[in-house]
Amino acid sequence: MTDTSSDRVDWIARAGTRAKGRRPDYCADPVTDRILSMVMALMGEVSVLRERLDTVERLLDAQGHINRADIETYVPDSAAGHERGVATKAYIARVMRAMQQELEAMQHPDPPVEHWVDELAKR
Repeated sequence: MTDTSSDRVDWIARAGTRAKGRRPDYCADPVTDRILSMVMALMGEVSVLRERLDTVERLLDAQGHINRADIETYVPDSAAGHERGVATKAYIARVMRAMQQELEAMQHPDPPVEHWVDELAKR
């Protein structure tokens, strides 16, 4: 796939553009929201790198040598796509585990200490 000047995107210029509307608030602290936004962007970048590395490994296994065009035109078969999907889900689950645990704790909060004091007093 050749890259003509009309196909090129100036990603550095685009990085400085602002989205329309307000940023969503997920956390009470705006600094935490910004850090979360950065972590999510990094997760996306790492995910892309993992898939690209998987492409390189598969091509090397199949051909023993590769070039950039091989990488750019590679299309995974259904088995490779499934493996990538499973790996991506596991990766996201590992990174997001702390948030998942927090959500679970909010849905099923521990009873207050007084509850345990009362329970122990009954024995």
